[in-house]
Amino acid sequence: MTTMINVQTATRSHSDGMPDLRVSQAPGRSPQRDRAPRNSTRALRAFTIIEVIVIVVILGVIAAVIAPRLIGRIGQSKQSVAKANAKSLANQVLAFTADHGKLESGATIRILIERPSNVTEGNWTPYVNSADDLKDPWGKDFVLVIPGQKNIDFDIVSYGANGQPGGEGEDADITAP
Repeated sequence: MTTMINVQTATRSHSDGMPDLRVSQAPGRSPQRDRAPRNSTRALRAFTIIEVIVIVVILGVIAAVIAPRLIGRIGQSKQSVAKANAKSLANQVLAFTADHGKLESGATIRILIERPSNVTEGNWTPYVNSADDLKDPWGKDFVLVIPGQKNIDFDIVSYGANGQPGGEGEDADITAP
């Protein structure tokens, strides 16, 4: 499709002395500017605002359904990790008692990384790699209870997410061995 354009010289001139050129169209024609024909297969397609709103609402509903389930799973996984870590620490305390005898009353879980006063320096090696190994998944130190409330010799206890004795769910106490 071609557009016919006539260039006419106007009687008026600019202040610089040059004539004013005006563009007029051939009668019955409308201006076209590098537009693709309407029936072109290459025409661009965009989302309408309604389509975008529907997609956002669907994503919001999915997030509202899935998020609480995922958050509950995080709490359950932390409890599982705390149980496994408490059992591992209990095994290390058993190794300590096998090497150094009965645990002193009032001893803390730190005996696995810091040499107690009743153990000679030449006879001492730490039973864990770092102080972080003595922490539960909530960042609090496990507690060594002597004598144990659940077991005869000792208990390794994590007081759960709230760090207080008792509780339910994620706040429940975890005791090993």
